[in-house]
Amino acid sequence: MNGLIDAWKTSNLVTIYLVERLPLPLWPMAVPGAPRRTVGSIAAHLHNSRCRWIKALGARDGILPPPFVDLRRVRPPQLVRALSKSSDGIVRLIELGADRGGIVPRSSWQNFPTDLPHFVSYFVAHEAHHRGQLIMLARQLGHRLPAETVNGVWQWIALRRKAATTAR
Repeated sequence: MNGLIDAWKTSNLVTIYLVERLPLPLWPMAVPGAPRRTVGSIAAHLHNSRCRWIKALGARDGILPPPFVDLRRVRPPQLVRALSKSSDGIVRLIELGADRGGIVPRSSWQNFPTDLPHFVSYFVAHEAHHRGQLIMLARQLGHRLPAETVNGVWQWIALRRKAATTAR
């Protein structure tokens, strides 16, 4: 179980790393082909999606989600704080699943198996998908991110090491 929690926490660090490095002028820009969505709303969706799943899977067991963020108004510092809180909720769901023999509770609607490896894989894949979207959108909207940022989302060991030294 600790390995799954560590993997989730590392994925969350990568998401936060990218959110902190998206240029602020990019946040309100409309997504080509989907003008009601913005770069910021896609970033905020990560937290709000976590919150929906935390509620759907954990509420019966006392795991309550943090508040949603406003898809249109949230800014990076607020979102980073919110992502940290929703990450804690995902960790609590992993712990709940471990206490239940490696199975998370089912929700009324669920599109992934309830075993912990699938649960964690699903959430990591969801976030990786949207991180890729954000990087591509930055390019499409004329805000090509520095190579250090784009490559940084793949530097999981370095991000974990930096987080461990900052936490001390």
